[in-house]
Amino acid sequence: MRLVVVSAGLSVPSSTRLLADRLAAATAGRTSAEVEVEVVELRDLAVEIAHNFTNGFPGRKLAAALAAVTEADGLIVVTPVFSASYSGLFKSFFDVIDPDALAGKPVLIAATGGSARHSLVLEHALRPLFSYLRAVVVPTAVYAASEDWGAEGLPERIERAAAELTTLMTGLSAPSATERDEKAEKAEKSEFTVVPFADQLAALAAR
Repeated sequence: MRLVVVSAGLSVPSSTRLLADRLAAATAGRTSAEVEVEVVELRDLAVEIAHNFTNGFPGRKLAAALAAVTEADGLIVVTPVFSASYSGLFKSFFDVIDPDALAGKPVLIAATGGSARHSLVLEHALRPLFSYLRAVVVPTAVYAASEDWGAEGLPERIERAAAELTTLMTGLSAPSATERDEKAEKAEKSEFTVVPFADQLAALAAR
């Protein structure tokens, strides 16, 4: 399986990248299958992302990153919180990606910030963005405030979100043509009686 991690952290070292790495490690550790992890650092692509908006063509590094995201079996996306939302760099990257690239793809959303008060960014900004892109967003989103590092709760949220992403990555597969035909055949063979609506109303009136 191929897991791609998109980190929008700007500093080095970055709490955003730290959270991304922990989520990736937890996800890879949840399955016996071989997991190939690739990290996309958006700060290294900032100039090419800006150029893509002005000339319509991705640079070499940006094109490779877009291809990695498109071909991934699952995504982990992590952004720092700026002005109560995702960062501009984070949004710009997903603005230049093909609108259909994430359709049906499992995505784990996460964010970091200086205060726990920004945790709702996951629900009012990130989840709607990836729902719009028709991705399959895992139920558990992970937010890490400054005080969460080393405290109780964060490791458990990371493990729970990783388990959900792993389940989607290993369990979401399109049925084969044979499976679809068998399901349709079973539906045709199932016996049931259709009672006309007028008869149902008459039966109710007689009570």
